[in-house]
Amino acid sequence: MALSTLDLFSIGIGPSSSHTVGPMRAAQKFAAGLATDGLLQDTARVRAQLFGSLGATGHGHGSDRAVLLGLEGEDPETVDTEHAMSRVARLKEDRALHLGGTHLIPFDPDEDLVMHRRKSLPAHPNGMTFEAYDGSGALVRERTFYSVGGGFVVDEQAAGADRIVEDATPLPYPFSTGAELLAACREADTSIAGVMLANELSWRTEAELRAELLHIWDVMQECVENGCTRTERVLPGGLRVLRRAPQLRTRLVEREAEATEGGLLPVSDPLWAMEWVNLYALAVNEENASGGRIVTAPTNGAAGIIPAVLHFYTRFVEGADDDGVVDFLLTAAAIGILFKLNASISGAEVGCQGEVGSACSMAAGALAAVLGGSPEQVENAAEIGIEHNLGLTCDPVGGLVQIPCIERNAIASVKAINAARLAQYSDGGHKVTLDQAIKTMRETGADMKIKYKETSRGGLAVNVIEC
Repeated sequence: MALSTLDLFSIGIGPSSSHTVGPMRAAQKFAAGLATDGLLQDTARVRAQLFGSLGATGHGHGSDRAVLLGLEGEDPETVDTEHAMSRVARLKEDRALHLGGTHLIPFDPDEDLVMHRRKSLPAHPNGMTFEAYDGSGALVRERTFYSVGGGFVVDEQAAGADRIVEDATPLPYPFSTGAELLAACREADTSIAGVMLANELSWRTEAELRAELLHIWDVMQECVENGCTRTERVLPGGLRVLRRAPQLRTRLVEREAEATEGGLLPVSDPLWAMEWVNLYALAVNEENASGGRIVTAPTNGAAGIIPAVLHFYTRFVEGADDDGVVDFLLTAAAIGILFKLNASISGAEVGCQGEVGSACSMAAGALAAVLGGSPEQVENAAEIGIEHNLGLTCDPVGGLVQIPCIERNAIASVKAINAARLAQYSDGGHKVTLDQAIKTMRETGADMKIKYKETSRGGLAVNVIEC
């Protein structure tokens, strides 16, 4: 299977790639399929059922809202995030929806959108089934989809429900393991970003790729800015978690202004950069928790780590430029592909080690690359990033992507920077390879109890009072 950088980084809506972006895409595909096959006008009723983790934490993750918007033809990349909540409220009040954006049918949220809290489908924890009926009540179509992490959606025909639709595009440097990736670098006498660039040219021109990646970087920066300028003091949901990014940025800017007046710039604090890294991660994940525009990196639950580390690079590393940004994202994607192919980036499948752990690994390797690291040092940094996230559980309090998710992104961002710096002082040789660490993550996820895999039935979710 051929995977592109743009498969790993896609623009969507918060708060979850697997629970919000995936279900919206699946519902949109179902409605679009009815239209394509001439069945839309014959449809008088649709019914959606969400299973496993989607059913258990779907309300907190906005899965129900995402399905309704998807059935109305909305796409995660273009949906109006500012008015999505009010639109869904009106839809529920009117008890009707425009299937595919055009065909008005009645819709009873209580009967036609079912959240199975303790019932799962066999292929993956994030399963959903859509049914369409005609005016006589006869079944017109039934389809099952799985949201397998990072916004990827597969149907019931995908073997094992562990990959996106097969792409047989021939690549000049195919790789499915870290060892193969390093071998490709040696063969081409280039960096990991160079290998990725050569492969990307199989789909698009270098100018097109560069424009897409810089657009993704623009959206990441906009996400940080939005997270820092929100006026609502409390995040949506029953936990009433206070926003911290707006106040934190104000304090940091004021402190820098004071330092400027005293001739002390840069601020005489050896950990000053870390304050900003924390801010960047908090801003992104608070925006994600609010259902705002987000970039999966590689998931929404871990969406703050790569932007935070990339902001660190552009703000605090001398000589940082757009070329470095492009190399950073290409390198991160190469590492993310290894996780996607050989383990999982789904918290519902392997716990948070698959989300925050993989994002930390991707960011660590990417930063090592733009700091001048060799491919072997990049692989070392990526291995450190995941090794020290092994066993991380996914236990969101109240089913919301807030506690511990928001702070966890900040901590992992700093960890990624430290991993890159550790790798800088090595020769790239180390006892544990990235391939071995990824294999361990997959096996650890298989051994992990289901209650620690995005069900809110274990860990902090049961030991923290929600109100």
